[in-house]
Amino acid sequence: MLTWKCLGYSSLFSLGLIAACSSDNSSTPKDELGDTLGEFSEGATSVCLYDGYSAMQGANGETLCLNAEGVLAFWINGDGSYGFPEAAEDNSTETSAPESSAANGNTTEPNTPSNGEAAANSSASVSGCTTDNAIYTINGISYYLNDDGSLFYFDSNCNKLPLASAEPASSSAAQQGSQSSSSEAVEPSENKSSSSEAVAASSASIETPSNGDTPSITYSTSGATVENNNNCVTVTGGEVVITCAGDYDFSGSYSGADAQIRVYSPKSDSGVYLNLRGLTLTNTADAPIYAQMSSKTFVVAKSGTTNTLSDGSTRTKSYTYVNSNNETKVDTTGACIYAKDDLTIKGEGTLIVKGNYNNGIHTSNDLRFRGTTTINVTAANNGLKGKGIVDIENGTITIAATNGDGIKSDEGEDEGSVVDNKGIVNIKGGNITITKAGDDGIQAYNYIIVQDSVSEPTIKVTSTGKGIVSDNRVYINAGKIDISSGDDGVHSNQNVYFNGGYTTIAAPKNDGVHADSTLMINDGTIYVTNSYEGLEAWYIKANGGITDVYGTDDAWNAAGGNDGSGNTNQGGQSNWGFGPGGGMGGKMGNSSGFLTITGGVHHAKTGSGDTDGIDSNGELTIYGGVVIVECQISGGMGGSFDADGSASLTSKTVLGFSSGSSEKGTNYNVSFTTGNYYGTSNIAFKPTISGRYMVATTGQPAQVSNTSSYQKSVTFPSGSTVYYNE
Repeated sequence: MLTWKCLGYSSLFSLGLIAACSSDNSSTPKDELGDTLGEFSEGATSVCLYDGYSAMQGANGETLCLNAEGVLAFWINGDGSYGFPEAAEDNSTETSAPESSAANGNTTEPNTPSNGEAAANSSASVSGCTTDNAIYTINGISYYLNDDGSLFYFDSNCNKLPLASAEPASSSAAQQGSQSSSSEAVEPSENKSSSSEAVAASSASIETPSNGDTPSITYSTSGATVENNNNCVTVTGGEVVITCAGDYDFSGSYSGADAQIRVYSPKSDSGVYLNLRGLTLTNTADAPIYAQMSSKTFVVAKSGTTNTLSDGSTRTKSYTYVNSNNETKVDTTGACIYAKDDLTIKGEGTLIVKGNYNNGIHTSNDLRFRGTTTINVTAANNGLKGKGIVDIENGTITIAATNGDGIKSDEGEDEGSVVDNKGIVNIKGGNITITKAGDDGIQAYNYIIVQDSVSEPTIKVTSTGKGIVSDNRVYINAGKIDISSGDDGVHSNQNVYFNGGYTTIAAPKNDGVHADSTLMINDGTIYVTNSYEGLEAWYIKANGGITDVYGTDDAWNAAGGNDGSGNTNQGGQSNWGFGPGGGMGGKMGNSSGFLTITGGVHHAKTGSGDTDGIDSNGELTIYGGVVIVECQISGGMGGSFDADGSASLTSKTVLGFSSGSSEKGTNYNVSFTTGNYYGTSNIAFKPTISGRYMVATTGQPAQVSNTSSYQKSVTFPSGSTVYYNE
């Protein structure tokens, strides 16, 4: 039996062409010419008898048969006999497939050539007509591997020749050879230096290897022209259709209703790389880039180049095609860069995207950003949308979304239920500026996570709606985030977790941070410069971090219900303060809110009126942490600390300053002004307001003339400093 080995295929791995390195299944040709080899598909279109196999013409008239992974499986000689490959001895190092990780819902991508480059050939070690990296020797001819996965050989004059596809007409002869070992030779097609003259196999599942030279497509006023065609590029005016995997270079400038790069590559192939090397493409009626079908499409802005893509403001054209499941689909492009399958934007150049019709960049699956690309997106609706995932590792991204969200992922929203590892925005690095969002800045159905697994991200959001919002969960683990929003700054219909980072929020009309269920603060800095209510959730728990919050109404408010409703009906609260998938579910007892502070350093300030500094519509517990409250109450009830249920303030580092008495905590009639520090032996603070009521937990507070006796101090983002002893 034939055993395939991973011998010398490092570049095939780099292009993702090898899905497995061993096979012994029933569809694999064997080294014994038994029944298995003769079991070809009745409707097979490949000369090699098997659907998914590519037939390439060998130097001596053989038909070389490559399997779906691009590996030479066997060959058919002119007399109908079969041969099987042995890898070159000096390339016998086994290679293992790249590993992947699903941590945080992210799947590691296969290794790709550096910056999306594919070398023209493997000739770094070629001297004249010799090379030390032969992959196969067949009937006395050595074959070598290009970095894009295709094969080539040298003729007697040391000319490098690519392999051309075998003519489909050879199929019947090949079948005769397989069944009867007929002496009739398989007629080879003439080897040509340009594979554009070769005939590609007709099956959509067959991968046609490149001829070894990257196709180069150049746009001019008359449309597109192609050099080094690899049998996978069709040009009609300004329309370029790519039908198999590999690298494709694009440059030049063109405008018209047919200005489109369309990818229709079998999903069994590896990725398609669209290398933009100074391209300006304006489609006046449709999308300039449309990835209709592919395993993955990569749009690569090459270093030192500026590339501009613009789409039409209307759509009148629809596309009928057969997808990878053999389903007939009718599609209309909904973005300037529009993909049905996984899409990655990468490179070190500049990419300008003008989405005049709907979205700027859109994929129905996963959208990833790699490299240090500078990306500028304007869109009539959403700036970036990856229905499955939006995953950002790096780059400088600027977005203006007139009517929609800046960044969006909504898998599961239509079904009303979370899809595992989908509906996610995962920001792991990069610099993101959303200058305008007509709706929300960053929106995801499942969850949003901001972390620094690649680099520390910086995010600036200006939105008419919410700044960062998820139907389920938001995790702020790292980064520098600046939000200015017309609605809530950070919002979740379930839970919000702060585990790090530095977040600044201005949400003057609504809440700075709002969670319908749980707001958990473990670490990081939260600076709410302006809000109606600073922090609001049914359950608020602060275990650490630094918060500096101003609310014109309440600074902190533990209240049941949806945003701003105060509704105590909390049915369906499935993740009560215990993280993803956790759950005690619902509220406890008859309480309509819980607020617990166990650690961290916190400053809460309110506007004037019937306001509360730290308010719980249920229970209030402060048994750790440093807490400073400045409440400008002027009428009503509440004050610095308020709770409708029981209250327990036992931390020694708690101070409240108010113009009226506090409903909870021990009140002291101590006048204070803005020019002095006040406190106890455990804590001291200089208030920014004047009044006559203070709350303390270790005896009556007084003016403090010297702060040097305190062990620790923290200066809040607003500029005030608290001194304290633990």
